[in-house]
Amino acid sequence: MWDTLILDPMINALLLIYSFLGQNFGLTIIIFTVLVRLITYPLTAQQMKSTQAMQEMQKSKKWQDIQKKYKDNREKLSQEQMKLYQEMGVNPFGSCLPTLIQFPIIIGLYQAIIRALAVTPIQLLDLSRHVYPFINAAALIPLNNHFLWMDLSLPEKDFGLAIGGIGVPVLAILVVVTSYLQTKLMTPPTTAGDQGAQMSKAMNLYMPLFMGYLAYTFSSGLALYFVASNLIGILQYGAMGKLDWRSLLPTRS
Repeated sequence: MWDTLILDPMINALLLIYSFLGQNFGLTIIIFTVLVRLITYPLTAQQMKSTQAMQEMQKSKKWQDIQKKYKDNREKLSQEQMKLYQEMGVNPFGSCLPTLIQFPIIIGLYQAIIRALAVTPIQLLDLSRHVYPFINAAALIPLNNHFLWMDLSLPEKDFGLAIGGIGVPVLAILVVVTSYLQTKLMTPPTTAGDQGAQMSKAMNLYMPLFMGYLAYTFSSGLALYFVASNLIGILQYGAMGKLDWRSLLPTRS
């Protein structure tokens, strides 16, 4: 089921794009990322809707009155907050959902990249089982795994970009920075006692670090996907006028 619905379509999509782009696998991953972003746009739109609803709720007089009334009773504040969520149709975790749904895509892409970059006879045999009959894999394999300074089949920890004689994990750093920017720009402001906002705040801190760890540890082709996906996501929100640059500034709790 996993191979049929996730892995096989990804491998073959990568091979098709690769054949159209003059056998440049780095550009292939970037174009593939654009396609994934277009396909998952409904989730992005839902995330924007949830974020806007959260912002409107936090600005409402009813929520501000509840905060003042139960400021010394966290349990009652949480109960009233959940009631208000239901009344206004707000999902407190809606802004996190698209990020979580991306994990099957990330896992599938990692497996697809590793298999597509097959070089040994056993790996090539395994790849042949996933390629659709209409794709002339023999003319494409082995794939060109070099893009800029990267070997897309290797994790960045195995090569890195030498700057001043020191290997610098440029991609991993870019993943952390762009992940942080994306989550901060797309997350509503937090308020005291707001459990959903507190969870989003924790996600804003830990998720970029986790993504950076994955980028540094696994195939650099996956790291390239992360960077491209984050930048495209920010551009999507910017084109819709939904970015809140003020969220990058520190706020008082």
